[in-house]
Amino acid sequence: MSGVWVFRNGVVRLVENPANEQSSTVRRKVLLHTPTNEVINSYASLESKLARLGWERYYDDLDLLQFHKPSSIDLISLPKDFSQFKSMHMYDIVLKNRESFRVIDM
Repeated sequence: MSGVWVFRNGVVRLVENPANEQSSTVRRKVLLHTPTNEVINSYASLESKLARLGWERYYDDLDLLQFHKPSSIDLISLPKDFSQFKSMHMYDIVLKNRESFRVIDM
């Protein structure tokens, strides 16, 4: 076993190929509410922002968190668990609310 021991965020781990490790640093995508410059970190925060934009909660499916806009046919479907909120869900929100949200790397 060869490699380099890396200490990051209070955790020590062995990196076999440190050159590869540095180039493949994973950047996490987050949803940004552009008018307030606030990163969305919970469904409660997201729901309040969407409500101000005219989106209403849709209670038809118990396995999903869904929002619809009465003035359109658009529907936003999200997993119930916020930890399962992925970039594809973020881009769906951005597509339907272009002036209010952006996806950024954190």
